[in-house]
Amino acid sequence: MNEKMVADARILQVAEDSPYNYNRGNIQEDPPLVRKFFDRDIFLNPLATQVTSSVLGPRPRLSFLSGNSAMPPTAEIEPQSQPTHSDADFAHPGSPFALVVNLPLVDMTVENGSTEVWLGTHALTSKEAQEGEHGERASGRIRKEVLEERRKVRGGLQPVVKKGSIVLRDLRLWHGGMPNWTDEVRVMLAMIHFAPWYRNAMSINFSEDLRADIEKHGSDLQVQATFSPEEEVLATYLKGKYGNAYYFDQKDRLDVDF
Repeated sequence: MNEKMVADARILQVAEDSPYNYNRGNIQEDPPLVRKFFDRDIFLNPLATQVTSSVLGPRPRLSFLSGNSAMPPTAEIEPQSQPTHSDADFAHPGSPFALVVNLPLVDMTVENGSTEVWLGTHALTSKEAQEGEHGERASGRIRKEVLEERRKVRGGLQPVVKKGSIVLRDLRLWHGGMPNWTDEVRVMLAMIHFAPWYRNAMSINFSEDLRADIEKHGSDLQVQATFSPEEEVLATYLKGKYGNAYYFDQKDRLDVDF
């Protein structure tokens, strides 16, 4: 999987409409969800589901599956940090409603761009703390004065994470992609488990021959899946959007406070 996604990341970086996130050193990259590259311990990990179910409620919705690739320097592109931001770039509930399941395909270090996280910010953030509107490539940025006030209490950190580890973070948490100073692409998979009551309408396109696996091994989740012939999946999976173009809000939300 890593070899394939590294090769794909280099293709996407030079594409005319590259799905980069904030800067061209960070690429939004979908994995090819076909039999050859599918591993249920990665995409339907039961330990991750146990935790997300405990926080969000039984059978969370899995409706987003992608990846973030930190790109090494090139002659044209210097490594850059993303602005500290929240992926919940819309008016959102104050209670936990979505957990991101991250899984790095190589060891993540400060040198290769381990994501900076601001612990505790999921519990105090709001749309009012942000700049930019949903759909803009640079939406969700935390306002400078808000960021500096939080820094007085606790700033960001870059954890060292072993290959294949599972990292769970609240969708609301402040974070930011960091520069990759190495010669190798650093790929991190990202799946989102939404609370069962949260009406997110996205779906994930899998190869048709994975249907039985999804139904059997994803039974503890509500996998919002579509299924297509393998050749169609392989022809379209690299046509994904940049991160902030995905719709993490609810469809037909209820006007109820949680």
